[in-house]
Amino acid sequence: MRLKINHTTTYRFDAPVTYGLQQLRLTPKSRRGQSILSWSMQVDGGQVQTEFQDHNQNHASLVSFDPSASEIRVMCAGEVETADNAGILGKHSGFAPLWYFQRMTDLTQPGDRVAALIDGLQEEVSDDIPRLHALSGRIIGAVRYEIGATEAATTAEDAIAGGAGVCQDHAHIFIAAARAMGHPARYVSGYLMMNDRVHQDATHAWAEAHVDGVGWVGFDVSNGISPDPRYVRVATGLDYREAAPIAGLHYGASGEAMSVDIQVAQQ
Repeated sequence: MRLKINHTTTYRFDAPVTYGLQQLRLTPKSRRGQSILSWSMQVDGGQVQTEFQDHNQNHASLVSFDPSASEIRVMCAGEVETADNAGILGKHSGFAPLWYFQRMTDLTQPGDRVAALIDGLQEEVSDDIPRLHALSGRIIGAVRYEIGATEAATTAEDAIAGGAGVCQDHAHIFIAAARAMGHPARYVSGYLMMNDRVHQDATHAWAEAHVDGVGWVGFDVSNGISPDPRYVRVATGLDYREAAPIAGLHYGASGEAMSVDIQVAQQ
């Protein structure tokens, strides 16, 4: 499937910014299941200072704000050819060793609620991949999809306690539970072509778990499936913070407003 993607993020500040710096993970890479046919990124109100691969092999761009900027706009566009691998990425590779993805983070630290989610799974389902799909089903059954119920700093345990969350929360819960079950697991940010609309106001997130003898396998808890050709992987990490599309800081403005417009369509 060939997907055309347009992604614009705009920051508006209530006063000119004295200094600002952002790290962008907005450039997907060719890998199993996807081939990048074209990709461009333009920054208005700032300058790309350097580009590099981070420790997760994400393509990262470091952007500085223009002096006294009051608006920053980042525009990405490209075409990606995708294939259906049933969510399987295969064997591990990269700078970070496999054991790194068994590390717990503040956002994915398991507690009593995660323990309750995985209770009995090992006995109920003997094979790894069906068991992880069963885990995905338990999560969406316990935490309904609801925009605005959580925020970027919400932990896996807090999302379970609240009973509602978005794809970021579902991914964090799955990661916490998978690691507690002995699987290395990681967070994925990227794009998803929706069947009912072209315009979206946020990127998508899902999780991947490493299964012995198979390698990395993707699980989209929010939609109850493994990624198919409608998905484009952009960045991965231990949790959202390591795979965030945009992260940074600025000085000189007390308030800001952000708007996002994403279009993902079959070409």
